[in-house]
Order: sequence, then C-alpha cells, then structure tokens
Amino acid sequence: MNINIVKKGLEFLQSNIYQYRRLAIIMVMLCIFSEFLDAQKMDGITVVAPPSPVTTKCMDKVANVGADWICLVPYGYNRRGETFVKFDMAFQWWGERSTGIRECIKMAKDNELSIMLKPQIYVPGSWIGEVAFTTESDWLAFEKEFRAFTLFWAALAEEEGVEMLCLATECKAFVRERSDFWFRLIKEIREVYCGSITYSANWDSYQDIPFWEALDHIGISAYFPLSDDATPTLEDLLALWKPKTKELKKYSERIGRQILFTEYGYLTVDGCAGKTWEIEKEIRQRARNEQAQANAIEALLTTFSSTDFWAGGFLWKWFPEGKGHEGYPEKDYDPQGKKAEAVIRTVYSKI
Repeated sequence: MNINIVKKGLEFLQSNIYQYRRLAIIMVMLCIFSEFLDAQKMDGITVVAPPSPVTTKCMDKVANVGADWICLVPYGYNRRGETFVKFDMAFQWWGERSTGIRECIKMAKDNELSIMLKPQIYVPGSWIGEVAFTTESDWLAFEKEFRAFTLFWAALAEEEGVEMLCLATECKAFVRERSDFWFRLIKEIREVYCGSITYSANWDSYQDIPFWEALDHIGISAYFPLSDDATPTLEDLLALWKPKTKELKKYSERIGRQILFTEYGYLTVDGCAGKTWEIEKEIRQRARNEQAQANAIEALLTTFSSTDFWAGGFLWKWFPEGKGHEGYPEKDYDPQGKKAEAVIRTVYSKI
C-alpha cells in the first residue's frame, strides 16, 4: 500500500470533517422535518363536480371551513352489461370534464389547497362494485376502456401538478376477478404520474385488496355502519368506533401503509350512522336530523385524529355555490349551513 496515498486521504478527511458533520446534521434535520410532514392529517373535502362553471369563491368557502385538501371527481359512465367507458364527453357536467377539472384545480391552488383527483365510474341503476363479465373477450374489452379512462386522468394530474391520484373507487368484483390487471395498471400509472397513488376500497372489502403495497396509502370508503338509532350520542358512537379502530390499526401495521378515508360522511337524517346504502334509498321518507349528522362526523374525527395510522380523510361532500345536488340538499351529505359545518371547522383547525 502506498503510504503517501493513505496520508493524503487522512489529511482530506481531517480538513473536511466539519463539513461532513454539518451535512450529517442537515440530513438528520431533514429526516425529522419529513416525519413532521408525514404526521399531518389530510383535512379533506370532496367538492362535487358542478354542472356549470363556478368562481374561485367556492374554494374560498372550502378553505374557510378548515380544509387543506380537496377531492375532485371526474366521472366516467358505463351501462350494466356493457364494456364501454365514456368520459370527457360534451353531454357531461362542466366539472366532470377536463375543462372544468383543470379550472377547479387552478382555483384550488389559488387557495393553497392540495388536491386528490379521484376518477370514478358511474353505472346508472347499479354499482361499479358489481361490474363483472363472463367471457375473456368482454373482460379484455372493458379493461382496455378502463385503462384509457384511468391513464387519461393520471396524465392530466401530472400536467396540473396534482398531489394525489385515487386510481379507482369500489371496484369490488373487478379487483377480485382480475387482480393481475391492477398491478399492471399501477405500474403504467407510475410511468406517467409522479404523485402519491391510492385506491378507494369499500368499507367491507378493504382487506381483500392485493395491491396495497404497490400504493402509497390504504384508501377506504369509510361508511362503516355503527348504529341505527335516530340520534346516537357522541359518547355512544365513540364507544362503537373502538373495536373498528383496533382492526384498522392492526391492518395498517401489517401492510405498512397509513389508512386514508378516501370518503367519509353522513346524510342529514335520522339513523345516519347506520347502513348508508339503505338509508339513501329511503332519503325522502327519513326525517331531517342535523344533530345526528354532527354527532357522527364529530365521533369519526375525534376517534381518528390522534392516531398515527390514519392519514386523514375526505368528507363527502360539498356543493360548490350550491350546484350539483340531487334535489334534497337539506338531507344530503353536505355540511353546509348545518351543525356539522361548525364541527368540521373546529376539528379541522386542530389536526
């Protein structure tokens, strides 16, 4: 060994030791800061796609309720038994098309709101979770359409600097029957989109998703039924959440991903903390109940806001400038002008 080389090496290390020490300190500080950022909850609200253009004031109001994230939902359309997926079509609402989505993204950014883009497929008279086919040719045709729909929005999300993409929502049978397709699709999305990616599993099937480890969060449509009482108390609901919280924490630790409630919310009616999918069918017959909605939202946020396995959630839903509702906003999921709005503002300001 050449002793001169060794000496020169030692001299170099000695003369630069303080720089290396300073670099090490900076790296430690960056790691600590990164952990701090990771600990921040996503205080999110889903802004319903409006049928016609809105102004930036609608995003002002979302920000004023304490939200720091919004979810935008561009819909695609399918018909039961058919393999097509129609999207970004002239007949769709302004807020469902790329033109409206881009404008809403700009307005959100002007209000310093982060964005999750959540393309979903609507099947009139049915549910995307039930979409399945009996022949390989039909499956392949549908996969081709679904892939084009998803990659279109992934590319737009990348172009617009959207922070998170929810690649699909509640495709229960599709995931069960065609898991290989989803792994390929996630890989393709990663090639065109650099942000975080999740998927929204239905509350009763999130443990059946095989590809969580390929994503950044475990996404759940969190409509867990808790109580059929007309107006369950906050204390009752907090107690009912406890076993479910333990289950979610255990699953999060096993997968190694935080859980994100890609959707959560409650109708403004009696019994809203029960089986949401059944209550929706009875919405016009149910009595309006702001307190039940407020209690249910407060119980969920109180339960999860202090946990380390929960990344946050997106309240379903908010009507920008009152547009996009289905004719019964006083009973719908939105908290606007109701007791729930004050609850959300209070809790979101703390997490």
